Amino acid sequence: MPASSSFHKYSRRRLPNVLTRAWFNLLALSITSALLTMLPLGSTIVGAGILGLALLKCRIILAQYLDLATSPAWLRGFSVALTGFALIVFVLYLL
Repeated sequence: MPASSSFHKYSRRRLPNVLTRAWFNLLALSITSALLTMLPLGSTIVGAGILGLALLKCRIILAQYLDLATSPAWLRGFSVALTGFALIVFVLYLL
């Protein structure tokens, strides 16, 4: 049995990195949106919920995978633009 390394890089007990946590969060949000479609709720509530979860997924992707967490102004700008787009889509869905 190999001896455990004293380097933190090779330790078995290290926490998942940022991208792995982001991937698990995206997976959880995707499962939540799939489960939301099975609830006996009105289509308007389900549509709003799925759109809200999609916005959260967009923010995770922008912040972690595109590394905009280090640039809060760009992240805020993209978030405002995507929220505005989502509101337009939701209003069109209601019509």
